[in-house]
Order: sequence, then C-alpha cells, then structure tokens
Amino acid sequence: QLQLVESGGGLVQPGGSLRLSCVASGLSLEYDTVGWFRHVLGKEREGVSCISSSGSSSNYADSVKGRFTISRDNAKKTVYLQMNLLREEDSAVYYCATGRTVLFGACLSQPGGYDFWGQGTQVIVSS
Repeated sequence: QLQLVESGGGLVQPGGSLRLSCVASGLSLEYDTVGWFRHVLGKEREGVSCISSSGSSSNYADSVKGRFTISRDNAKKTVYLQMNLLREEDSAVYYCATGRTVLFGACLSQPGGYDFWGQGTQVIVSS
C-alpha cells in the first residue's frame, strides 16, 4: 500500500518547537521532491517548505524562513520539518506530499504537481 504518514504534531506553547516526520511506505522517496503544506479551515492551503530529491536544495515560505528547517533521510524514507519559535499563526494541519515531476521552483505554489499526500498532522500553538 502506497502511503505517506505524518507524525509529530501536537499542542505547543508559542516559542516552542516541534519536529514533524513524514514516512513513506510502499514507495520510494529517493527521486522525489517532498513538500510540506499546511491548511487552516477557511483559508487556502499554504506551501511551507520543500526539499529536492538529494536534499541539496530547499525552499521556504517567507512566513517560516529562519524558523523552520526541512531535511530528509532517504535511507529511512523520511522527511522532517523542524519547527522552532512557533507562533499561534503556525497552527494548522500539516501535510507532506511527494512528487517526481514537481518543478522545484514552484514546489510551494503548485500543490497539484505532487503525486501522493499524507493524511496530515495537527499542530496547535497556544498558550
């Protein structure tokens, strides 16, 4: 069964940290661009970060630059999103997605370019 499973979400106070994980099963991430997106009900889905297949390149939304770090371990079929200095406005459901033909320059703006999506993990930043 092909699937992506996110984990690591939860409730955290402003200024705190979380590390999200995206684990692939039944498919290889080795050649894929992987992106993290987030969604809040009533708002558009937002591209947060993406990483190239080799891990040598990454993009970030302006809203998370300097606070979030994306990384990957292809041997473990896992992509991570380290989130530091969290703010209340970071609260959302976070999804990972993988795609082999994603244009890296548009990896945050074109979610339709991804082939597989996880079910999401909830992040709540609140005092």
